[in-house]
Amino acid sequence: MKRTHFLRAGALALCAAALPAAFAQQAYPAKPIRLVVPFPAGGATDLLARTLSQKMGEKLGSTLVIDNKPGAGGAIGSDLAAKAPADGYTLLLATTSTHSIGPAINPKLPYDTVRDFAPIAHVGDAPSIMLVPNSSPAKTVREWIDYAKKNPGKLNYASSGNGTIVQLTAELFKSQAGVFVTHIPYKGTALAIPDLISGKVDVLFDSLPTGMPHVRDGRLRALGVTSLKRSPLAPELPAIADVLPGFESSTWFGLYGPKDLPADIVAKINAAANEAVRDPEVRDKLSKLGITPAGGTPAQFTAMVAQDAAKWKKIIIDRKITSD
Repeated sequence: MKRTHFLRAGALALCAAALPAAFAQQAYPAKPIRLVVPFPAGGATDLLARTLSQKMGEKLGSTLVIDNKPGAGGAIGSDLAAKAPADGYTLLLATTSTHSIGPAINPKLPYDTVRDFAPIAHVGDAPSIMLVPNSSPAKTVREWIDYAKKNPGKLNYASSGNGTIVQLTAELFKSQAGVFVTHIPYKGTALAIPDLISGKVDVLFDSLPTGMPHVRDGRLRALGVTSLKRSPLAPELPAIADVLPGFESSTWFGLYGPKDLPADIVAKINAAANEAVRDPEVRDKLSKLGITPAGGTPAQFTAMVAQDAAKWKKIIIDRKITSD
C-alpha cells in the first residue's frame, strides 16, 4: 500500500514538473518579442520592420519591439541575434547585405550566415532602377549599352560605397552587357544624385523608392527596373532583363532566428509573417516604401538566399570587389 502510494505521488510530481515546460511551449509568445534591425532607424529596413511588427504582433498575440543595432554593414545586429537564446524572443530582419553579400565581402564575420541562423520567412523585395541624366543620349537600356560600347572607359557609374548592393548591381550589369564603366563610390546614393543630375555621373542604380521621385519630377531619366519583370511600383519602366536576359538585382528582406529555434516556433512566426504580408493595409504601406511583398516557407526562403548569395559571390570574386 505504501509502495503504491509512493509510486502515485512520484508520478504526480513528475507530471507537475512537466507542466511548466508544456505550458511555456503552448503559451508562446508569453512576452514581447525583440525584432533586431541591423540598420539605423528611418531606413528602408527599419520602416519595413515597423510596418510588419504591428500586424505580426496582432497575429501572434504579442508585441514586437524594434531594436535598431546598426554598424559594420549590418554585422553588429546580426551577430547579436545569432548569439541570442533560441527561444523565439529575439528575431532578426536580415537583408541581401547581411546574408548574401556580407559573407563574401567579409569572410571574417563573427558568425556563419547558414549555420548560426534559423530561416523563418522571406517578407519582401525592393528592386532598383537604372538612372541617367536628362542630358544622356540614351533613351533606352539598349541605347545606353551601345553608347557605352562606343565610348569604352569614358563613362562612369556612381554607387553608395564599395561592396554595396548598388556597386554590385552595376558590376553585374557591366558583366552581362560587356561594357567598361569606371566606378565612383559615394557615401550614400543621396550624395551622388546632384552629380548625376548635372551630368558628372553617367549612370546610377538607385532603389526604386528613392530614385523615382527624381524621375517623376523631371530631374532624371529612368531606363529600366532591375526586377525580372516590370514592377507594379513603376509599371511604366521596362525590365532590364528584356535586353539582358536573366539580369536581376533586388534587395530582399527576411526574418531569421538563432540556430536551433524550435520548429513549432518557426512555424508560428512564419504563419504570422505570411498573414501580415497578405494584409491589404500592409501591402499598401510596403508599396509606398517601394517593397514588393513576398512570403512562403522557410525552405523556399533558404533556397532563395543560397541562390542569391552564390550570384553575388561570383560577381565579387570575378570583379575583385572589396569593401575597402
